[in-house]
Amino acid sequence: MAVVLLIPVVVTLALWAFAWPAARSAPRDLPVGVARAGPAAEQLERGFEQRTGAFEAHRFDDEAAAREAIEDRTVYGAVVAGSEGPHVLTASAASPVVAQLLRDAVTAAAPEGAQVRTTDVVAAPPGDPRGSALGASVLPLALAGMGAGSAVTLLGLRGTRAALTLTGSAALVGLAATAVAHSRLGVITGDWWTEAGVLALTVLAIGSAVAGLAALLGPHGLGLGALLMILLGNSFSGVTSAPQLPPEPVGMICQWLPPGAGGSLLRSVAFLDGSAAGGPALTLALWSALGLAAVLLAGRHGTSTEDAPTAAAPATREGALTG
Repeated sequence: MAVVLLIPVVVTLALWAFAWPAARSAPRDLPVGVARAGPAAEQLERGFEQRTGAFEAHRFDDEAAAREAIEDRTVYGAVVAGSEGPHVLTASAASPVVAQLLRDAVTAAAPEGAQVRTTDVVAAPPGDPRGSALGASVLPLALAGMGAGSAVTLLGLRGTRAALTLTGSAALVGLAATAVAHSRLGVITGDWWTEAGVLALTVLAIGSAVAGLAALLGPHGLGLGALLMILLGNSFSGVTSAPQLPPEPVGMICQWLPPGAGGSLLRSVAFLDGSAAGGPALTLALWSALGLAAVLLAGRHGTSTEDAPTAAAPATREGALTG
């Protein structure tokens, strides 16, 4: 009966975690820019403000300032007001979904007959123009980290041995994943070794968190790790769209968990010269440090599962002889 009841609950939770953010996706305080002054710029800014809660408009003096803000990831895109009609600046590398949304919003609000020009300031790579490959990379990284944390726990590794195993496996995953995504497929185009480091740090953060939870909570920690990293972390990552599109609190959660932070950091180093990389890097570093600290602490004060049967064996033999 427990199995019969548990399976529908798990499936329902999984459907909710994956389908709900997609079904309720809409811009929420999405940072966009309006460049230049004058009545046309003011009209564009009012148009963004009229969609209450959808956009957060930033004002720039000229097109150059707007382009710089896009490259720094201050805004996802901008609209330049001009006599010939609005000029939309997008960054499909930052989010293809937001780039399309911004083009559609400006085109719908433009006066009838006005020509809307579009320039992709930071274009997505030719190998992944829609960003689908980058979004698909989150689940394999989460599974790699989950597998490493589970293996360390089930093999009874503790302390320094567990920490070295987690770090070594994460480093190898980072190298292998970069060889596939960068060298083979061309879906990420930044510095090769920086990308490898980001992928390794993402796997390390997930793996050490899972192993740390298991060290503190026992077998229940593996279940909690799977819930956080696979079910919530993967489905709430926001890598396929942007953190400002899913309903709250998904947008906030996705940047606090390693899968979402890792996807955001990889996007920054792969396409945007590391802009806005500090927050995600700090998140991954904290998860890694806390997880490894829990593993090392358990190794100092606990007993590994490998040693437990050996310790119990003499008592069992003694009892048998006494009987």
